Amino acid sequence: MVLTKKEILERIKKGELSFAPPLDKFQLQPQSVDLRLGFTFLVPKQWEMTSEGRIALQMEYQASRRHFEVIELEEGQFFEILPREFVIVSTLEKIKLPNDLMGILYPRSSINRRGLSVDLSGVVDSRYEGNLIVPIRNNTQTQVIRVYPGERFCQIVFSPLASKIRARKSRYQKKDIIVGVLGERSLKETRLIRKGKIGELKKEYKLEV
Repeated sequence: MVLTKKEILERIKKGELSFAPPLDKFQLQPQSVDLRLGFTFLVPKQWEMTSEGRIALQMEYQASRRHFEVIELEEGQFFEILPREFVIVSTLEKIKLPNDLMGILYPRSSINRRGLSVDLSGVVDSRYEGNLIVPIRNNTQTQVIRVYPGERFCQIVFSPLASKIRARKSRYQKKDIIVGVLGERSLKETRLIRKGKIGELKKEYKLEV
């Protein structure tokens, strides 16, 4: 089950679902909301200078802020995505979800037709509050694709939960996307993954049902 235009408007009027800046008439669809492209872009770096010299940066299992160059555009500026280039963008809107609602992100077909893929992370957890960060890739071999802050590039569908949950708030909660890509919460999980000890991880952190 997903919310229709009517239910989305009711939730907004009650203050249970909010967008900042507020939605305009172009964004509300029959069963979704179009989100607009923001002004912040994260571009993966290929190398950095160290005391030992110039080294290549590998986009590993635990990427961090140092792996990205942050570009902040101003009003009137655009961003050109190079052929085969991968970047991370922000939504213009900050969204706020209640504890009985989750969001699901999808690309807009008009974006796909331009040769861009919006590689969406999928689920937006209940109680999330803040901008969303979304990976975008130019799938063409030779075409530079220009995007503009403010254009509608993805859409979010809202689905009610069977029961309200007391979800732990996201680490991205109310943060600027300049924090980049955060690692996993558990350092122990990270160490076990890096060592390939999946069996040990599963045994130590067995889910009790």
